[in-house]
Amino acid sequence: MARLSKELNRYFFEEDRGETVSLAQVIALAEEKVFGIVLLLLAFPSALPVPAPGYSTPFGIMIFLIAGQLILGRRKLWLPASWQRKTISTKKIQGILKKGLPWLQKVEAIAHPRLPMVCQSQGGRVLMGCTICLMAMSMSIPIPGTNTLPAISVFLTAFGLQEDDGLISAAGMVLSIVIAVLMVSVIYVFFNGGLSLLDILKNTIKP
Repeated sequence: MARLSKELNRYFFEEDRGETVSLAQVIALAEEKVFGIVLLLLAFPSALPVPAPGYSTPFGIMIFLIAGQLILGRRKLWLPASWQRKTISTKKIQGILKKGLPWLQKVEAIAHPRLPMVCQSQGGRVLMGCTICLMAMSMSIPIPGTNTLPAISVFLTAFGLQEDDGLISAAGMVLSIVIAVLMVSVIYVFFNGGLSLLDILKNTIKP
């Protein structure tokens, strides 16, 4: 399979896709790297520097379900037929890709297969699934500031998975843990007010 940016450009810009594209078509495009590519594409709109609104909650729920299958050790992706039939406007996808493909190409420039135990071993995929599940829950919460950073970590983890680049996936998982701490702080402040975890840490390290 060619680099993902080239595949997406060919699929959505060079070929006639009609007015809408279904999730089933995207899964067919992904072939044997279905987990990484589908997770990456679902995180893509919310991970952009200028996120596309309205996708974080429904895509977060789908990401959670897919990550759960990584935890269970599945090698073949399963999604309800009703989900696979869901469609999205081709023009909307093209608009997202126009913003995102340059960023994807920058990440591709540093990606290559390495640290295979992260992406290929059962333990690595379970850990990956757990951290992605955490970020998917954060993406699904309709609170400002809880969507973009988790989506970025899912994007990195999934990108490493589809490129067999364990270093990038590991970086995404470490970022997920850091973000999880930050999100707990944000949610605490949102519901309770007062000091966030970051404020507490700042006060602790002050001389």
